[in-house]
Amino acid sequence: MRKIFIAIPLMAAIPLLAHDGSHATPASKAKAAKPAMAAAGPSTAKITSGTYSVESTHALIGWRVNHFGFNDYFGIFGNPTGKLTLDKANPSNSKVKIEVPIKELYTASAKLTGHLLSKEFFDTETHPTAKFESTKIMATGTSATIQGNLTMLGITKPVVLRAKLSGSGTNNFNKKETVGFHATSQIKRSDWGMGYGVPMVGENVELDISVAFEKD
Repeated sequence: MRKIFIAIPLMAAIPLLAHDGSHATPASKAKAAKPAMAAAGPSTAKITSGTYSVESTHALIGWRVNHFGFNDYFGIFGNPTGKLTLDKANPSNSKVKIEVPIKELYTASAKLTGHLLSKEFFDTETHPTAKFESTKIMATGTSATIQGNLTMLGITKPVVLRAKLSGSGTNNFNKKETVGFHATSQIKRSDWGMGYGVPMVGENVELDISVAFEKD
């Protein structure tokens, strides 16, 4: 699966205008270009250490897979739960644990969704949830590499998430202290015993994760 967002190329022909230089501004009158301002990233100033819970209503885990070599198909899991134990002074001491209800799977096709929930893919009657638990967090600025174990279909394998802080502050509606992260990863579904359709249906799965945590 490739990234959940698709980049669409724009095709446009731009005519070149002839210019003989007769109207060029003299170098002595040319104004020096102002240096571009770097976009400000999310601030960590208001983040405090403590235990946070997943804000399930707006947390999403996207996936993307190639279909028959013709195009990519993607879907999402919703309503994950979990905890983040955040140590601002020593980020490497932080921990995160997420549980994903597999039945909260959404695609554009009800028939396909039903097939994905069946024994040929996620087998939700036997394995209704997937779980991720961090084992090591290496943070640099507002980015982090999160090593951990993903348990799915009764099999536990190591995975790596590339995470970035996407926002922090106080939620204006419920007044809770909140931190948000975006993360990406790639997994090979056959590592968890999900080999149906390989290689016609892609084996590599791209994950795109967006989660906010509210302080307990």
